[in-house]
Amino acid sequence: MQNAEKVQICVRALKNKFPPSFSPLAGLVLGTGLGDLAGAFEERVSVPYAELPGFPLSGIVSHAGCFAAGYFAGVPVLAQQGRCHLYEGRTPEEVCMGVRVMAGLGIKALIVTNAAGVLNPQFNAGGLMLVTDHINLTGRSPLTGPARDGGIFTDMGKAYDAAFVRLAGEAALRLALRLEKGVYVGVAGPQFETRAETRFYRLIGGDAIGMSSVLEVITARHLGLRVLSLSCLTNKNLPDCMEEVDIEDIVRVAGQCGASLERLLRALLPELAAECGRT
Repeated sequence: MQNAEKVQICVRALKNKFPPSFSPLAGLVLGTGLGDLAGAFEERVSVPYAELPGFPLSGIVSHAGCFAAGYFAGVPVLAQQGRCHLYEGRTPEEVCMGVRVMAGLGIKALIVTNAAGVLNPQFNAGGLMLVTDHINLTGRSPLTGPARDGGIFTDMGKAYDAAFVRLAGEAALRLALRLEKGVYVGVAGPQFETRAETRFYRLIGGDAIGMSSVLEVITARHLGLRVLSLSCLTNKNLPDCMEEVDIEDIVRVAGQCGASLERLLRALLPELAAECGRT
């Protein structure tokens, strides 16, 4: 379980960097190749993770490693430009610290994004997938720890907010933007999956696979946040004709998906704000 004192130290340090009137409604976790979306924020303030005492740094080149605060489509938002991962040797607590810090700053909703490989043969690389559920195969949980008054036992039966999912689908339809819906399989990595593993992940119901997000969603639900998750589908995993996967290609395709993601979130965020009772 997360060290609450360490979280609050970062909350206070980050809050001091923002205008006193700034109160974020939504938190965004911007995954591999997607950090540029924060460049569209108005009145943007950026704070490197290195300026926050004890906050874990990301060692991945495609992750900028900073918080960005500002207004997107008129909605006050706080974004993580990059995250750290289990495969970097980080603990679940470190992986999820950003979510807890954003919750400490008052967000009501969390939007988690990631780059993911395609498992569903009907989906294509280069598109977006709205996550409707997930399978956590990392073997880890950010809630592991002393069971004080049952506080660690979190219901994940409705992990992804049904109203948010509906609004995202409607927004994509208005934009004539193809938006798949499916189940995200979260694994620890860093190796990519074998052909046999790909068959297995598809057999158990996976539509896309990646090395992030599931622990952050568990943390968000434990904190009572409403969650939306979007995957940028970067490469297609077909077990009978597997092509070699290159991380540079994944980053490149994720960046191309970023334009569609920005369009969707620009249309969607005001509706999520209204759904959360703030206009």
